[in-house]
Amino acid sequence: MTTTSPILQIKALGFPWETIDPFLFCVYHDDAYPKANAAMGPDASLAGRDLGQDFSRKDGWSMYHGNPVPGFPGHPHRGFETVTIVRKGLIDHSDSLGAAARFGGGDVQWLTAGKGIVHSEMFPLLDAAAPNPLELFQIWLNLPARSKMAEPHFTMFWSEDIPRFTATDGEGRRTEVASIAGRIAPVDGEPGQGGPLAPPPDSWASQPDADLAIWTIRMEAGARWTLPPATGEGTRRSLYFFKGRSVSVAGQAVDGHAAIELRADAAVELVNGDEASEFLVLQGRPIGEPVAQYGPFVMNTQAEIAQTMADYRRTEFGGWPWPDHAPVHGRDPARFARHPDGREEKPLADPAR
Repeated sequence: MTTTSPILQIKALGFPWETIDPFLFCVYHDDAYPKANAAMGPDASLAGRDLGQDFSRKDGWSMYHGNPVPGFPGHPHRGFETVTIVRKGLIDHSDSLGAAARFGGGDVQWLTAGKGIVHSEMFPLLDAAAPNPLELFQIWLNLPARSKMAEPHFTMFWSEDIPRFTATDGEGRRTEVASIAGRIAPVDGEPGQGGPLAPPPDSWASQPDADLAIWTIRMEAGARWTLPPATGEGTRRSLYFFKGRSVSVAGQAVDGHAAIELRADAAVELVNGDEASEFLVLQGRPIGEPVAQYGPFVMNTQAEIAQTMADYRRTEFGGWPWPDHAPVHGRDPARFARHPDGREEKPLADPAR
């Protein structure tokens, strides 16, 4: 009797991480920023960095397109969504809709670009006496053709609202799971009733048969836990092993950080190695449409890309209502969101950063 492995392929993690339709890619930032200067940038020399295009990871961190604050000043998107999961540190968001936010410590921003949006994502450093680590994922999730020209939509998932659970194995070792999207027992109710939070209305994730999931997993040293099978037909699944020394996946040893494509219809036992490990799971039924991409624009045809570029030159997707292209929201560390309609959200508690 032969047993088919649920592992389809294993690849080393690159930058960005490779993904499977309906995802476009995933970027993982892990920057060990030093203490802050008076301008909320790093209190360190910037000599030797290609400012404006610094992805060097010199001294364990990058400035990206920012100066003096690291991050990504105003830039356009059309035709897809960004899901930004901030594990450590803070992001200051500003966009052409007039929305603004400061979020971090487990918060998630889900932004549907749709027909077009301009946004900035700056990384203010607030602690002048100690290091300012930043750790985040940004996932690009495609939109189907029918939704590429949807109205832009700005959503915040505050850390304390994201459903989580802890599974304990027979040896008392724990596995912690957070569901940004997608049901996974016991996170299997409706939104607000024990299930995952509701994704934006035009997202592929909002389609019941899309079977889309975004989960983070943390396993204690030696913990065992079984990733349950997906429920949808045609679903594809990737498991990203990005922290830890080693793990056994369905009996196969994985001794380095890796992107592991799994058969989504199979339960997969994970047995962690001798130190804590962390994983990201991305799964979904493929959209299955042509992808034409030019930088921050993702459409179905090259003609649509050309139209997008012409539209952006003509309209700038609504213009930029901020005084500069890299707004930072002051030194108050409190998280907040201000929506395009003026509605404000202020979480009651600040999670540990």
